[in-house]
Amino acid sequence: MKKSIALVLALLMISVLFVGCAPAATTQPAEATEAPAADATEAPAAKTAADVKIVLLLPGQINDQGWNASNYAGVVACNEQLGTSMEYVEAVAEADFESTFREYAERGYDIIMAAGSQFDEAAATVAASYPNTLFMLVNGSNNDGDNLCPLFPKEYEASYLASIIAGYITESGKLGMIGGDPNQAMQDLMAVYGKSAVSIAKERGIADASFNLAYANSWSDIALGKQMSENMIDEGADVMFAYANELGLGVINGAIEKGAKVVGFSSDQTTIDPKTVVASINFDYATMYVWAINNWLQGNLKGHQTVEVGVAEGIYFPVYTENCPQEAIDACNAAVEALKAGSVDLKVMFD
Repeated sequence: MKKSIALVLALLMISVLFVGCAPAATTQPAEATEAPAADATEAPAAKTAADVKIVLLLPGQINDQGWNASNYAGVVACNEQLGTSMEYVEAVAEADFESTFREYAERGYDIIMAAGSQFDEAAATVAASYPNTLFMLVNGSNNDGDNLCPLFPKEYEASYLASIIAGYITESGKLGMIGGDPNQAMQDLMAVYGKSAVSIAKERGIADASFNLAYANSWSDIALGKQMSENMIDEGADVMFAYANELGLGVINGAIEKGAKVVGFSSDQTTIDPKTVVASINFDYATMYVWAINNWLQGNLKGHQTVEVGVAEGIYFPVYTENCPQEAIDACNAAVEALKAGSVDLKVMFD
């Protein structure tokens, strides 16, 4: 009898030990788990803007006076205008894309944003494991997931505005173009810029107008950007155009030294040297970010959709200096109105 009692007591003790030492189940925040899985990427009704956990991953530094600076402006605007506590991470290396996505998803972030199409593959890989986190890539194209919702700025509209200025300020008809990486969005905007600028130059009587396009396969090598710029200018280019983050600053430096003109792109680069950068197409991503996050808070943005924005939404606008000819200003302003009216089909210029 004593042995039976001892055995029972031993079993009870083992049971208690197992209950006390069992690992805690991995759960999402209460607000997310209360909703059905299909609605996990909708903004939970219980959360205010201040409660939402959002982070933006950037491929470069926020002081690049280009792509990263434009996107960082969105963080500042959301925090100031919506009352969010949005965070950001600078200079995320490509080798760390996936692990950084996973880190913030594990920490229960509601939205993980990333600036650039180069994040697409990593986001799609990680997103499937974290259905309660919305992955929102600026310039992304993959919406094949319940929690993938890329924001796609129509940058080819911005390059179209830049091309009009370039077509009017070139004297030689030789146009230099440098891109960071030949992804599809980059190829489209470069095709629109090159073909439109050449067409305008020819209309002005420069019969042999042409463009020289090269990709650096880098977004941050300033020295390489300067070298590529100087080489193109030595080959006859008198107007340079670059879309390549920090590398683009090197392109501008090369133009300054060689005496060529530049049409700035992605931020107001006229402040670098208004005699060289005679005009610039500014990206108002602050407006875009506020619009996107506010729509998510209202439950209007979900996965399986690509949200396109452009000139009509006030995202792109030209900035001129006194060194930009009036005919270029007038033509560019007319193009802005045409794009707002939807009377221009730029996709016919895609390669």
